[in-house]
Amino acid sequence: MKSFDYVITDPVGIHARPAGILVKEVKNYKDSTITLTKGEKTVNLLKLMALMQMGIKQGDKVTVTVEGGDEEAVCAKIEEFFKANM
Repeated sequence: MKSFDYVITDPVGIHARPAGILVKEVKNYKDSTITLTKGEKTVNLLKLMALMQMGIKQGDKVTVTVEGGDEEAVCAKIEEFFKANM
């Protein structure tokens, strides 16, 4: 299991458009289970509606966890994705 913490920088947080882009990116890693945790809540990043219901805003700290598959490489790619899009 690999994970990283990230502080959301997008001015509107994770709303419909970035959530959809994130789910689409995560679908590329079928051998891995990728989850996002904010506070006490954790969601699978393949679940668009659950992700949007978390109400993640700019400045919120989240933890992304990758399990299975090539965890090291997948975690690095997802972290790059967050830095570029979130």
